Amino acid sequence: MVKITLKGGEFLIKDEPANSVFIPEEFSEEQKMFSDMANDFLKSRVWPNVVKLDKHEEPGLMVKLLEEAGELGLLGAGLPEEYGGMGVDFNTETILSEHLGPSHSFGVAAAAHSGIGTLPLLYFGTEAQKQKYLPDLAIGKIKAAYCLTEPGSGSDALAAKTRADLTEEGKHYLINGQKMWITNAGFADLFTVFAKIGGEHFTAFLIDANTPGITLGEEEEKLGIKGSSTRQIFFENVKIPVENLLGEAGKGHKIAFNVLNIGRYKLCAMVMGGAKEATSVAVKYANERYQFGVPISSFGAIKHKIGEMAVRSFAAESATYRTSALINDKIKELVARGTDKVTAKLLAAEEYGIECAILKVLGSEVLDYVVDEAVQIFGGTGYSEEYPVARYYRDSRINRIFEGTNEINRMLTVGMMLKRALKGQLDLMGPALAITKELTSIPDFGDEPEGYLAKEKKSLAQAKKAILMVAGAAVQKFMMEFEKEQEIMMNLADMLIDLYAAESTILRVEKLRSMKPESSVLFENIAKCFMSDALERIHLSGKHAVTAFAEGDELRMMLLGLKRFTKYEPINTTAVRRDVANYIIEAGGYNL
Repeated sequence: MVKITLKGGEFLIKDEPANSVFIPEEFSEEQKMFSDMANDFLKSRVWPNVVKLDKHEEPGLMVKLLEEAGELGLLGAGLPEEYGGMGVDFNTETILSEHLGPSHSFGVAAAAHSGIGTLPLLYFGTEAQKQKYLPDLAIGKIKAAYCLTEPGSGSDALAAKTRADLTEEGKHYLINGQKMWITNAGFADLFTVFAKIGGEHFTAFLIDANTPGITLGEEEEKLGIKGSSTRQIFFENVKIPVENLLGEAGKGHKIAFNVLNIGRYKLCAMVMGGAKEATSVAVKYANERYQFGVPISSFGAIKHKIGEMAVRSFAAESATYRTSALINDKIKELVARGTDKVTAKLLAAEEYGIECAILKVLGSEVLDYVVDEAVQIFGGTGYSEEYPVARYYRDSRINRIFEGTNEINRMLTVGMMLKRALKGQLDLMGPALAITKELTSIPDFGDEPEGYLAKEKKSLAQAKKAILMVAGAAVQKFMMEFEKEQEIMMNLADMLIDLYAAESTILRVEKLRSMKPESSVLFENIAKCFMSDALERIHLSGKHAVTAFAEGDELRMMLLGLKRFTKYEPINTTAVRRDVANYIIEAGGYNL
């Protein structure tokens, strides 16, 4: 069968065959080796030192761990071999991100270094800049930080006040300003700093951390990720050579926004790994904690929690690796057409910017759900710092703020969809108009669908109609003012997120059927359980959206349409969650 790769956002209007998706069950031996290496490093070096990192008991410990990870290749695996990296493919990068996910503050420092700290240079640097810095960044000999946020510019990055002024001789820039919430600031050797040339042209610069005129604020006292270094950075007449300008003058926004696509994607991979680990920790405790003479894992209320934690983690994992394959295939396609690998990676991430924004929200909110339920399973002990889930709970919260808040990412998801439609890159209006006609016609229920998960696939197709119906009507109502209707945009984003996660789960389970026939019923039920709940949420989000702008006959018609398009045969989700819980309780941890 010919593999079909969808364009970014096309999942809303086209179906992707199951053979196109990449799933964890098909890791190669080399990929398993990388995951084992990351797991071994966490078990032997990171987890035993988590408390020391959080309490800053051993100065320089984080730097030492980063350097050890660099020596193993964990920091530079995705960098090209000519710059000291290992040149692994994007799917393998995803695997490494997942398995570094449960590493708490260390994972934050490592991701900031190898992601937003290094990628701007890889994607936009000159050859001289790359040769100078990338080999040492790849092995952790020098550490990187990304300096974008300021006291007055967070989500609105272009409101930055930091200035870069060309000196009279024209050979240097003077940098003046302030950055805040900078991860790795306390030990980084290289800063990527965004400033406005002449106070107008938003531009990126590479700045050596030892340059005179740079001072650091005190370490921030944070709610979570306490072991990571987070400080303010002050620049006072910091003199840097003109050749330290990164990319093009006035084009800093291209660097900032494009690098965030990969950052959002990899954050989802990491938090997905954290959700699976937190589930395992909760299951182990539930098996060992006895009340009324039996382990609490035998209670239905606890099984419900464990089952739902596993179902949501499975869905997030399915969506993450599905997107990994899309980006990986796009990179291959671009390289085959003559694009160099570095540029191909940047363009591929940009192509799937919609999916990256979806995953950032999905993953961070799944992790928050999982760690919250883990604390509940631990009960009073979960509220104690002596037990691990208190740290999971604290450390999780930042992920809904990192890499653009979830509110920003929801609006980006819908905004990018509409912009691509206006540019003719996505044909959304054609299907939306067809659905409008369908609403006024007599429903054709036709024959019952046949084949594996056929009913679920039909329900997915119907759910896509629900989203297109709501989006089309909202755009017609507000036209160019639509982006001001943030509540409606966020409702639409929630519909898209649930659709993407549900479809990804169905596709994974379909592909799994031939690989794990002995467990096919379990996986099939997981897919149906998530699907059932997702359609309920899609219906509710759609209802919230249409009641915000429609009324009278239009409202009644759209509510009927939502009911028709989100209809799904009821299943016993209680029994499914119980079966899933029993499966991983017996195994002693997440093993789906």
